[in-house]
Amino acid sequence: MPDSTPMPGATNPDLLSGYSAREGVADELMQPDGRLRPVWQPLIDFLSRQTPQDLANRFVRGDQYLHDAGVYYRQYTADGSTERDWPLSHVPVVIADDEWEALSDGIVQRAELLEKVMADLYGPGDLVSRGLLPAQLIAQCPEWLRPMVGIRPRSGHFLHFLAFEIGRSPDGSWFVLGDRTQAPSGAGFALENRIATSRVLPEHYPQAQVKRLAPFFGHFRDALNGLREGGQGRVAILTPGQETDTFFEHAYIARYLGFTLLESEDLKVEAERLAVRTISGPEPVSVIWRRLDSRYADPLELDEASALGAPGMVGALRAGAATMVNSLGSGVLEARALLAFLPRISQHLMGEKLKLPNIATWWCGQPRERNYVLQNMGRMMIGPALSTHLPFELDATTVLGGAFRGSALPSVEDWLLRDGETLVGQEAVTLSTTPAYVDGRLQPRPMTVRVFAARTPAGWTVMPGGYARIGRTDDPTALAMQKGGSVADVWIVSDTPTRDPSLADQTAGPFLRRMPGFLPSRAGDNLYWLGRYVERAEGLIRLLRAYHTRLAESGSAAQPLLAYQRKYLAGYADPDDPIPPPLLDVLQSARGCALRVRDRFSPDGWLALDDLARSANGMAGTLLPGDQAARGMGELLRKLAGFSGLVHENMFRFTGWRFLSIGRALERADTGAGLLFAFAEETAPPGAFDIAVEVADSVMTHRRRYSVETNRNTVIDLLALDENNPRSIVYQIDLIRREVGQLPAARSNGRLSDLSSALLKLHTELRITTPDAVTTKRLGEIRAEIGSLSVALSAQYLE
Repeated sequence: MPDSTPMPGATNPDLLSGYSAREGVADELMQPDGRLRPVWQPLIDFLSRQTPQDLANRFVRGDQYLHDAGVYYRQYTADGSTERDWPLSHVPVVIADDEWEALSDGIVQRAELLEKVMADLYGPGDLVSRGLLPAQLIAQCPEWLRPMVGIRPRSGHFLHFLAFEIGRSPDGSWFVLGDRTQAPSGAGFALENRIATSRVLPEHYPQAQVKRLAPFFGHFRDALNGLREGGQGRVAILTPGQETDTFFEHAYIARYLGFTLLESEDLKVEAERLAVRTISGPEPVSVIWRRLDSRYADPLELDEASALGAPGMVGALRAGAATMVNSLGSGVLEARALLAFLPRISQHLMGEKLKLPNIATWWCGQPRERNYVLQNMGRMMIGPALSTHLPFELDATTVLGGAFRGSALPSVEDWLLRDGETLVGQEAVTLSTTPAYVDGRLQPRPMTVRVFAARTPAGWTVMPGGYARIGRTDDPTALAMQKGGSVADVWIVSDTPTRDPSLADQTAGPFLRRMPGFLPSRAGDNLYWLGRYVERAEGLIRLLRAYHTRLAESGSAAQPLLAYQRKYLAGYADPDDPIPPPLLDVLQSARGCALRVRDRFSPDGWLALDDLARSANGMAGTLLPGDQAARGMGELLRKLAGFSGLVHENMFRFTGWRFLSIGRALERADTGAGLLFAFAEETAPPGAFDIAVEVADSVMTHRRRYSVETNRNTVIDLLALDENNPRSIVYQIDLIRREVGQLPAARSNGRLSDLSSALLKLHTELRITTPDAVTTKRLGEIRAEIGSLSVALSAQYLE
């Protein structure tokens, strides 16, 4: 039983009430005799001095940080997928530094072993020829890629970044549950877990002597930069896209390390050289940190059905044009059956035993008969076809007697598993437990830890921490987030004080101002359409507010002006629906564009846009037409203004900002021309001119500029031809012209590009024309010219 004596000064004596390690299960917090492990004592002392309400407030603060930072995971269901808040378990897992050092030695040895196995599988094949690996195990593994055989990595190494799922056995020792060599995820989430946990424990964390994570990422960043050929070319992170469950991490790591985030459509291969499609033309890329599965990387030589790959990728790697992290085909090392052979392979290749053993695993061959496992009411029986393939004698009595029963891992549902066309036996294990805060007190929950290792010029380095998966209940099968599990930070606590490191280069040297890197065409396209969608949403919101304001005043939609507004709005949305679906669709499209460029977008900007979309969705179906709808539109406009202000005031004036600004201006010019086409028409009902001025947010300006009531000439002059009105058409065209002039190839050989010429022509015509010359027909022509500008922009920069 644990020592339940309250901590000195404790205000929460029930924190450890009833906490005890289960029989036959190791516990991270408690020693077998029920005493606290010394490394946990400072944290538990601190927590015990907090009241339950204090802890609840702290946990809310950590969750709010994760929400504001946009950290999420994707929940998959039969109906699709949805974004869910990141499920942080607020109490970290604490491990002593000396224990972690020993564990790190085993991780480094294992990383070196996997590198040697990979080099052999795609090289001489000695492990198979010598009988250390069955040929069918490799040949029938879908992740072993025959086209990669014989291709030596330009860097000289196949593996650069690895992750390992580890657990603690009942005797307290650590073992490996699985190797993650394909495209390991979680390092970015470990960073966010650390930041969120430090927000929960801001007084305790700085003095807790926890080893920091920044040096690990700094060393790996420098290592990847060092892999560039002759110091040239870019380092990029290759993501499958925003629909993958770890996309947030891809964008976060790219922003944190200063790398470019790419999708395969950004890449092209010419003359066996790998390049990125940018607004300036192809730019070489030298190092790719791959975050998609290998077989999807090249539809030309690997999986012809892949829509995620770049044709010719394998050829470029074969020619040594780039370094891939990790090399294509590394997923073969994740085959469960391989674990059964690693102990012997380690002796053969390295002359030493594994310092960090595997979970007990057996490769059971390929039984010809199909009755190798029969399950009935949870009991397992071994069929005759399997018995000759096991390296020991086993019968049903042994299994039913419990020799291989216990807490099953979330990825292991049966003791015997199909692995392709082979069978793999894995011993069921009992995981250690760690404290999680549940119902006002700490309770033991099963746990695994994901550990990360990165290759640097000095060798492998292990992240001092990682992230832990915490079970939702006593059942370890609930570890996965898809099943309600959570994650926790992992603290490696040192005996000596730690310093706060930084990723910034502290070395002395001459000052050098570096400008932002190249802009991929896809990123430029998303920023351009983000601007258009945001402005389109604003225009629609203003139209809806004008309609519902007048509906509230008149009480009847039968008025001529309201009927005219309804007819105009019907081309965009149902005016009787206060929050019509087309408005929600536009906001969702804007959010989707921003999501695809998260690495280039400030967290505050993202939060403002996400809040706008969530607010609109929250209003849907709750507002009534008229006054309620008008006030709802006003609230959305204020939130939209917050987003616009953040972009305008805080976003660096680099090329991406120019595309976003061009998109907004082009949409505003088109919306303005369309508004005047309808509401400045001579046959429009009385009050239509006022609506045009109101929707263009120019009521006060009109009153000050003109001493007469609104008429067609004053409206056209103010909203189309006034170069000082930020809502006018000519203002938008002038803004676009200036920003396009700063883009690459705006001039060529002393001549304006077709896009620049068209902008100059339209701008000049608007500057010299008069209001009476801007007929309804001319407004239609102006809209067509604006549409042509968009086509020309896309053709020159975004395709």
